Amino acid sequence: MKRPRDAVQWTLVGLAVLALAAVVLLPLAVVLTSALQDGLTVWRDAVMHPQARAALRLTLLATAIAVPLNAVFGLAAALLIVHHKPRGRHLLVALIDLPFTVSPVVAGLMLVLILGARAPLGAWLIEHGTPVIFATPGIVLATVFVTFPFVARELMPLLAARGTDEEVAAVSLGARGGAVLRRVTVPGIRWGLVYGLILCTARAVGEFGAVSVVSGHIRGRTNTLPLHIEVLFNEYHTTAAFAVASLLALLAVVTLLVKEAVGRRATPKPAAALEAPVSPTVFGTTGEVP
Repeated sequence: MKRPRDAVQWTLVGLAVLALAAVVLLPLAVVLTSALQDGLTVWRDAVMHPQARAALRLTLLATAIAVPLNAVFGLAAALLIVHHKPRGRHLLVALIDLPFTVSPVVAGLMLVLILGARAPLGAWLIEHGTPVIFATPGIVLATVFVTFPFVARELMPLLAARGTDEEVAAVSLGARGGAVLRRVTVPGIRWGLVYGLILCTARAVGEFGAVSVVSGHIRGRTNTLPLHIEVLFNEYHTTAAFAVASLLALLAVVTLLVKEAVGRRATPKPAAALEAPVSPTVFGTTGEVP
């Protein structure tokens, strides 16, 4: 028989629901209502506008490049810091956390100072036909900078909690480094890796500050979805701005649903609390996975 919840529990639950409704559900409802206030045709025209489609393509392109790069960097950094414990690792952790503490606008300005037309490196790149600032490479770099802590920060505590017993057992059975990474380490942290990638994707899609500085706001070329929404809103195309914002909100909702699904899959069941030890038959005598 279940114990009835007391008044304190119900009060806390009610406050949490009210806060969620005020901070998340109400703004989302306002965006969707404003986007459809002039009908579905107006919404479709705003979303299918050439500039909106170009902004969507650029947003997805920057995300598609930044997320895999951050996956590789995050995995390598987490393994280096947790398993190898190099000297100066605390400084490396501080550098990884830098995008969390530095304003995205400041990050964009740093890229402009380093790679802008007045900087030696930026001028050299322009002379060789590869401009970075006010071009797609600058947007990708800004997106990579503001999102690279997510994967590493998800993996570091997970690797520390797992320890290295499974890796040591695999090496003792003759496995080489690549096989250990593919067959032992990555499968053991796969849900944390996926969770970090989801957070990285959500941050990349909605990034505004750093991208705004390095983009130059060239319509149809360097405007991402958040920048395109700002342009529409500043020009008093309110309905179109909310229509494109609803598309961005839809991407956020999809990302949230995927995150929740991954979180449920990653939660261990009671029967699987203890993982089975590494079997001697997993690795061949040559150290390669059969």
